[in-house]
Amino acid sequence: MAVIEDEKQKFLNDGFVVVPQLFSAEEVSLLSEVARIDKKLSESAYGREDGTGAVVTLAVRNELSDDYYSAIARSHRIVSRMTEFLGDEVYHYHHKLILKEPRVGGAWEWHQDYGYWYNNGCLLPDMGSCLIAIDDATVENGCLQVLRGSHHIGRIDHGPIGDQTGADLERVAVAKERFETVPVELSAGSAVFFHANLLHRSDRNTSEKPRWALICCFNTKSNDPYKVSRHPNYSPIEVLADHEVRSSGEAHRSRLQPSAS
Repeated sequence: MAVIEDEKQKFLNDGFVVVPQLFSAEEVSLLSEVARIDKKLSESAYGREDGTGAVVTLAVRNELSDDYYSAIARSHRIVSRMTEFLGDEVYHYHHKLILKEPRVGGAWEWHQDYGYWYNNGCLLPDMGSCLIAIDDATVENGCLQVLRGSHHIGRIDHGPIGDQTGADLERVAVAKERFETVPVELSAGSAVFFHANLLHRSDRNTSEKPRWALICCFNTKSNDPYKVSRHPNYSPIEVLADHEVRSSGEAHRSRLQPSAS
């Protein structure tokens, strides 16, 4: 609990906290394998152009199901932390896989997640995300960048930039002068939890290595949206014990592999 409290203070002060090796090497290797052979994932993925026309590929899931991605989103190690960080019971808002391929993966423009979610009827910014690195995330392959402490600014107006929605560039320019830009480099299996009002972005992947990630997003029960939107309203999470996560992934992999003749 002392470790969680230290993480909570970093989350509250900085708007983000890195948790090294939140998932073991075996768990994240299994996630990489499952994601890369999952035809349903590849078929549902779509692109978003950045301001230069380069494309970021992602696949979004609004509902929890009997798969490895959902098991991770329901895992005690994530849900318990997000509950502590946000100070309320949390529920699954959605999860998504970001698939940045070598040399072609586009950038994400500066934005706040609440810049999007505000329009979904979420009255308060009491929301957050956990990004789990499936591959090592480095500056070279377009890792997440954040402005430390920028969640204290409050919500910034957002508008279209390419196919994406980005924060007001005038405000971003001032924020960059006042808040430290931090590249969030992560080894595979490590994670970063971040507040919905934290300004963040990522560069294009110009390297020879992929950068795939799973992002699990949460809202608080007391912030249940006042209108129906593309992401769900409150429903309680059936939290999965940490020791059950890997077995869920193994079952998912088994379903994806062709049956022996």
